Amino acid sequence: MRPRSLLALFLIPMGLIIAAVPQNTTRPYKLTAEELLAEANTRTQFVTPEVVADMIIKKDPSLRLIDVRSQDEFEKYSLPGAINIPYADLLSDEHTDILNQDVFMNVFYSNGTLTANEAWMLTRQLGYENNYVLEGGLNYWFDTILNPEKPSDSSSDEEFAKYDFRKSAGMALGGGNVIMPSQEQS
Repeated sequence: MRPRSLLALFLIPMGLIIAAVPQNTTRPYKLTAEELLAEANTRTQFVTPEVVADMIIKKDPSLRLIDVRSQDEFEKYSLPGAINIPYADLLSDEHTDILNQDVFMNVFYSNGTLTANEAWMLTRQLGYENNYVLEGGLNYWFDTILNPEKPSDSSSDEEFAKYDFRKSAGMALGGGNVIMPSQEQS
């Protein structure tokens, strides 16, 4: 057989095999940058402190709080029932089953919103579902749940109801004029 014929016999099947392989097998990301940006712009990844506080108080079994701060910070203060997955360890294989699942509502948090939102973006880009971010992080949690500001006398009934809930939630969660352990933004 001629060398050209042998080459053709080899290249044609290889071309068919390559054409049949899905494009995404070489790329671990499930969302394009454009898709992730569009999803991030909807801001649906954020969960308010009030919603999280209500779920904690009601002992909602679907809630899983994930503190992405360092272990030292986690040990100094964490939300009730939270687990610690430091941001630097987020993509470790040991955490895949926790992050890539469809049973729990995972809520990432840090001192601020930035690091938790980065954790959400990484997990979304990998195609993981049911991961969210605590709006404002622990800093906002302390301001709204543990040390809520009383509304002015001219505030609406809705503002007073929100304040009453926050005050009650803060008391139920051990708050009430608590001093925050760290003001660091992350």
